[in-house]
Amino acid sequence: MKKIYFTITGTQYRYGHDFLKPGMKVKLEKEPDNQYDAEAIRVMMKGIGQIGYVANSIHTVKGESWSAGRMYDRFGKKAFGAVKYVLPDGVLCRLEK
Repeated sequence: MKKIYFTITGTQYRYGHDFLKPGMKVKLEKEPDNQYDAEAIRVMMKGIGQIGYVANSIHTVKGESWSAGRMYDRFGKKAFGAVKYVLPDGVLCRLEK
């Protein structure tokens, strides 16, 4: 299976991303009732709660990582990911099934 990478965005509206380190696990949960994006995928962390969203805009998706819309049908209601790189303007993760 091809490795799928995604970008976490919106962390500045929650806890920031300075605490994130490579190897940390995140949980992805679809949010179909989101009033702004029907393909929204929130990013959760155990013990903290929501830390952001999977990027779904050409302005927030980093490099060749996948957007939330592209990933949306690749898993059921939830999936898991692992932090790979923490960048100044986003966090790159790998999807883990």
